[in-house]
Amino acid sequence: MSMIRDLRAVVRPSRTSPRKDNGAYDTTRDPATPSAVVDCAVYRDGVRVQTHAALSPHEAMRLVRRDGGFVWIGLHEPTEAEFAGIAREFGLHPLAVEDAVQAHQRPKLERYDDSLFTVFKTVHYVDHDQLTANSEVVETGEVMCFTGRDFFITVRHGGKGSLRTLRHRLQDEPELLSKGPSAVLHAIADHVVDGYIAVADALQDDIDEVETEVFSPGRKGTPRGTDAGRIYQLKREVLEFKRAVAPLLRPMQLLSERPMRLIDPDIQKYFRDVADHLARVNEQVLGFDELLNSILQANLAQASVAQNEDMRKITAWAAIIAVPTMVCGVYGMNFTYMPELHWKYGYPAIMGITVGICVGIHRMLKRNGWL
Repeated sequence: MSMIRDLRAVVRPSRTSPRKDNGAYDTTRDPATPSAVVDCAVYRDGVRVQTHAALSPHEAMRLVRRDGGFVWIGLHEPTEAEFAGIAREFGLHPLAVEDAVQAHQRPKLERYDDSLFTVFKTVHYVDHDQLTANSEVVETGEVMCFTGRDFFITVRHGGKGSLRTLRHRLQDEPELLSKGPSAVLHAIADHVVDGYIAVADALQDDIDEVETEVFSPGRKGTPRGTDAGRIYQLKREVLEFKRAVAPLLRPMQLLSERPMRLIDPDIQKYFRDVADHLARVNEQVLGFDELLNSILQANLAQASVAQNEDMRKITAWAAIIAVPTMVCGVYGMNFTYMPELHWKYGYPAIMGITVGICVGIHRMLKRNGWL
């Protein structure tokens, strides 16, 4: 049980609301770093081996082969040339290397001879003052992980989702790092899924806001509706979120249920917790999609009802105006012999009858709800 508490203590602090993110993520690699390698370190018995100079991947692997432990290398958007040397050093499969360099991969888990290749999509909530038809709500990135017996390599794509804070937290828990690369893989998976939970909570607020606007009373107590473009844009962002969450369900299920040589048995059981949280987020996202469909249909129905109501009012007023139009049309004809043309009370009588008919039609239409 103490190990469970330690695992959660490492990854749970990263679960913060994206609305209050004040620089928890770095957007670019360190300008002082001349290559795509953000960090490279050797861990032995869960403790980072301190060296006087920055380690290259080749030097780090040489230390591991000589004294044991494992190496953790972090890269940010490497080019094919920058990654080629690392791929040769650690014997990475060419297909996995190609995916890691090109990015834009769907979440997956692939097993090669002596390594696991895992792809996670990171999701970051984009804070905004007001949701519009062009608002970007979620921003996605990618984290590719190569897990070997004595190495762990992360390749990040996108400006958000730095693992620097997570690495520092893990370094404060040597008992966890002593379990090897599989402990790092679990921590990253939990870190990514915790980010999904925070984004789902923020999206829930946006959907609630749109739903309130659609069904809130407008003039005369009728729903006033909202801009359909805003609902459609929010639906597109939920779909982007869904593409990150849904494909990851199967990899997490495999990591939590199927024994693997490269995953420590003590760590594997804790992937169940990650899989459970991921399943809950997936249910939320499916609910968001269905709810937005209903909101969009309701908004379109309200627009149709409003148009029908306006047409009824126009028709009602046209019926009222038709009476004086008809009377004026009849008496505007230039015939010599027409009734009441020379009658003293003809004009006030015709005007009175016309007004009376118009008032009667108005009261009848208003009583029937047309006005």
